[in-house]
Amino acid sequence: MAEKPYRVRAASCDHRASEEEIYRTLRRITDPLERSWERLEAASRVVIKFNMMMPPDRIAIFKGRRRELVDDAVCRAVLRLLRERTEAELVATDTNPGGADHLVGEDFNYAYLLDEFGVGFVDSNAPPFQTYEVPGGGFMFDRYTLTACLEGAEVVSVAKMKNHAFMGVTLCMKNLFGLPPITPPAGRVRTYFHHYIRLPYVLPDLAMITQPCLNIVDALTGQWGREWGGEGRVCNALIAGDQVTATDACGAYLMGHDPASDWPAPPFRRERNHLLVAAQRGFGTVDLDAIDFEREVEAPLSEFDSEETDAPGIVASGRRTACEQALFYRDRREEMADRFAGKFIYLQAGEVIWHGEDPAVLRSHRQMSEKKRDQAMWLKLVDPEEKEGERFGVYEACLNRMAS
Repeated sequence: MAEKPYRVRAASCDHRASEEEIYRTLRRITDPLERSWERLEAASRVVIKFNMMMPPDRIAIFKGRRRELVDDAVCRAVLRLLRERTEAELVATDTNPGGADHLVGEDFNYAYLLDEFGVGFVDSNAPPFQTYEVPGGGFMFDRYTLTACLEGAEVVSVAKMKNHAFMGVTLCMKNLFGLPPITPPAGRVRTYFHHYIRLPYVLPDLAMITQPCLNIVDALTGQWGREWGGEGRVCNALIAGDQVTATDACGAYLMGHDPASDWPAPPFRRERNHLLVAAQRGFGTVDLDAIDFEREVEAPLSEFDSEETDAPGIVASGRRTACEQALFYRDRREEMADRFAGKFIYLQAGEVIWHGEDPAVLRSHRQMSEKKRDQAMWLKLVDPEEKEGERFGVYEACLNRMAS
């Protein structure tokens, strides 16, 4: 029998387990990931993206574990395992979406865990930066500005099992959303990528650039409903895989979701399924039969679903009008460049309703769009050269899909 191209393991691990038991379970499910370890053991630098950044006073605890974030015990187990298996320089990285300057600082909420293992930290919102091309061209943009520490490094993504109000699920691929810098001119405000239509394509772009070779999901506990402020769930599991799309497909399945489903089917109530988007281009798979997937646990691990943030009709209108505004801009790019070159603009119903240097100054999008709730506001950096290489064909394809 031919070897399958992707390998994922899911083990039972009680949420009340000791740190030693958690480490032993993680070692057991990562040992078979030979392709992962070949890359990690040959690496000179390993960059780790933990889903752990949060102000200390906002960390939620559920059943003795971090509810929304990777738990301390899982973090320690990952770092211990990497220290044992590779001599590479270990660096963690993330951005801080809060605060005036969006910088992480020195005393962030898991700094002490990195210090225990001599792991460095690079703020993804601080220079030096580098422009990275998406291999073979992007799903949404052809190139992205990211921290320079990713150059030549192998990447490890460590995520929490959660639903997401916009993306349906947030696992190892969605975890990569913390990599792009936030502050202009090098960065983009979060809502630039976290936008109607864009995000399900941006996430596979980031995954194709970084190519995470080890993907770990903390499913000791999880969270229903949304990424922040949802309901805790006991799941009693750990998951690891050697390819990010395949790992997340198995994770979504264990949450009780169909990893091959798509908008508007729950949990993908608001956006397309980013895992399916990636798989349709051949970056991994959502077909469990194509994955060497061994598990000691049965689906569903617990009750999961995404919250309905807006009525389906409002969501459909938002998606449709976002596409229409994007194509309106494309068809008038020269005119827009003459008026707003170098500025960010918000388009709504064929009008520029705001322009400026940094959209972060706008605190309430709902207030801005209150009189036209059925009309999306579409955000764009007006660059006459279109250096980021936005793929406007995505909007045409989305409109055609909605029409059919």
